[in-house]
Order: sequence, then C-alpha cells, then structure tokens
Amino acid sequence: MSPPPSDLRPLAVGEIIDRAATFWRKHFKTLFLLSLGFNLVSYILTKALQLTAQRNLTMIQAAVRDGDMSVLAAEYSRFLLMLTATLGVTFWLYSLNTLAVSRYVVPTQLGEPTRPSDGMQRALKRVGTFTGAYLLSLLWAVGAILLLMLPGALLAGVGGAIVLSTQGTISGVRVLGWILLAGGPILAGLGMVGGLLWYLLRFSLLAPVMAMEDLPAVPSFRRSGALLSGRVGPGFTGRVTVRAMILVTVVSIILIAVSVLCGLPALIIQFIHGSALDPAANPAPQSLLVPAELLQVVGQAVFNPLGLVVYALLYLDMRVRREGLDLERRLEAR
Repeated sequence: MSPPPSDLRPLAVGEIIDRAATFWRKHFKTLFLLSLGFNLVSYILTKALQLTAQRNLTMIQAAVRDGDMSVLAAEYSRFLLMLTATLGVTFWLYSLNTLAVSRYVVPTQLGEPTRPSDGMQRALKRVGTFTGAYLLSLLWAVGAILLLMLPGALLAGVGGAIVLSTQGTISGVRVLGWILLAGGPILAGLGMVGGLLWYLLRFSLLAPVMAMEDLPAVPSFRRSGALLSGRVGPGFTGRVTVRAMILVTVVSIILIAVSVLCGLPALIIQFIHGSALDPAANPAPQSLLVPAELLQVVGQAVFNPLGLVVYALLYLDMRVRREGLDLERRLEAR
C-alpha cells in the first residue's frame, strides 16, 4: 500500500527515488496503462518522420547528383522543420503523460481515493492550458539556448575574421584565429547542451503543477519556477536546483537506458540489412522493423513511468518543505 498521510514528511533525495521505485512496483499495471497510449502516439509521429526522412534522403541524393542546390536546400529545410516539430510534439506528449501520472500519484500518496481515469480526464481537461504553458516554456528554452551559444558564436566569428584578415601569412595571430574558429563551435555546442539541461531542470515541475493546481498557463509557469528556486536545507544539497538536478539526471539515465535496451531488436534488424550504418542502403523490411519497434514502445511504457513518478514525488516534497503540506493534512485529519 502507499504511505498513509501520517507518513507525509520531507524526503531526502535517495528516499524520493526509493519511494518512487516502490510505488512503481506496486502500481505497475495502472502506470503502464497510463503511459502506453502516449508512447504509441509518439511512436506514430517518429515513424512518420522516419519514413519522410527516407524520402528526403532519396531527393537529396538526386539533388546532389544533378547539382540542384535549390532542391537540396528545400529538402534539408523540410527535414529540419519536421524534425523540430516532431521533437516538440513528442516532448509535449511526454509532459502530458507526466501530468496524467502525477494526477494519480500525488492523491494516492496523500491517501485520497483516486482512479487511473482521473489522470486521463485531468490531462484532457487541462490540455489547452498546458499547451499554452508548454509553448511559453519553449520560448524561454530557445532564449536560454541562444544566450548560452552566443559566446561560442562570437569566438567563431572573431576567429574567422582573424583568419580572413591574415590570409597568406603565417603568424601567431593567424594560429590564434584558427584556434578560435575551431573552439567556437565546440563552445556553442556545449552552450546548447547546457540550455537543454537548464530547460529540463527549470520546467520539471510544470506538469505536476498543472495536474494538481487549477492555475492558468502563466501562473502555472511561474509556480513551477517558484517551487524550484532557493534552498530548503543547509549545505550544497540543500539548494533546490541541486536536488532537482540529481533527480532529473536519474530520470534521464532511466529513459536513455530503457530506450537503448528496448531498441536493440530494431537496431539488430537494421544492422542485418545494412541500413543502420549506410543511410543509402535499402531500409529494413517494415514487416520486421515495426514489431521490433512496437516492442520498444511497450518497454518504454513499462519503465518510463518510474521517472514520471519521481517528478510527482519531487513536486509533493517541495509542497511539504515549502508550504507545510504534511502539517496541513494532519490538521485536516483531526
């Protein structure tokens, strides 16, 4: 059984992970059903992108052969646009799944009667408001990524200017220009990764807030940030961002490990047909590839909820630490 309300208290990082694993094991079937539909829709989108990419590759190869740069640029642009849209919608589905799971996890942890359908109903009811907050968070993410990539871009620009201005000479200044030109993109890439990690951390509680609190999009956006600001205890791990970073890292490792392990059958099939290493090779038969990919979808629906429960418990822990939710519940029980 889930911990009763009397067991509601501030938790250490390890306790959050342990309690999430315990909850996942005891509510395995419910969490699986809550996640399977979202994973299937994500798979359909990814499959559509994969099939489109194969067509784009054929068009790109033909454009390279014919030297038609306009077609080449159009096909690359179309592919990048579809890739960006697919990634955005896929992560939106993942976040909406977090909302549905949080609506089931948090009331259960509080000892309140709840049903799996409550999570789905909540997700459908809040889908418009959640989408608004999600798009707002993406704008912040783009701004943060561009800001963190700016130093690398400036270094590359300065390096390129130095190389061009010293063309035909060999000097220390020209060597410095090449160093800046090579190091700039690396620094910009690190900035992009840092911006993505910041986004995952900063908005990790947006879905649980939407699940449990009846706030509009902008207040929910601010509320998720307020819960993750400042510190809740002494020392380095007392900072909320550090605690959240540890938990987000654990969730990310779980997702990556599950994706790699469950994706092995599909990868093996692609290796057998040579399409995993050579994009120009004939793709693996869909009659073999689709069942292997569906196995990956089922595996993700089995294990991904463990990470979603971690987010829900982090939200609950922040409410306990910042707002005394545990004391409030005990007073209500008297």
